[in-house]
Amino acid sequence: MARTEEFLMDLDEGMLAYFREMAQEMVTRFGISRAEAVARINGAYADREFAPYPDLICHELPEYWGYGLYFRANAGRLPDDDPDTDLSVWEVRPAPARGSAAWTVAE
Repeated sequence: MARTEEFLMDLDEGMLAYFREMAQEMVTRFGISRAEAVARINGAYADREFAPYPDLICHELPEYWGYGLYFRANAGRLPDDDPDTDLSVWEVRPAPARGSAAWTVAE
C-alpha cells in the first residue's frame, strides 16, 4: 500500500484504480475538472483506511460513490445513472475549499 501524489489515502494498485475510476466518473457525468473530482474524494476519504482491493467500499460501483460525493441526498436517496434522471433538481455539495490539502491535482 502506498500513498500517491493525487490521493491522500494509502492504496494498493487495485484501490488506486478504483478511486481513479470514481474520479473519472465524476468528470464524465458531472462535467467537473479532474482536480475537483480528486479533491472531493480526498475531502471525503483522506482519514480513512482501505484494505487491499477489493475493500468493502467496492461492493458498490465507483459511480455510486461519485454521486454521493457530488450531490446531497434528498430524503435519504441519491440520484442514479438512469439516463432519464433530471440531475438539475439535485443539490450539489460544495467542493472542498480551494487551497485545502484535498486539492492535490493542478487544474
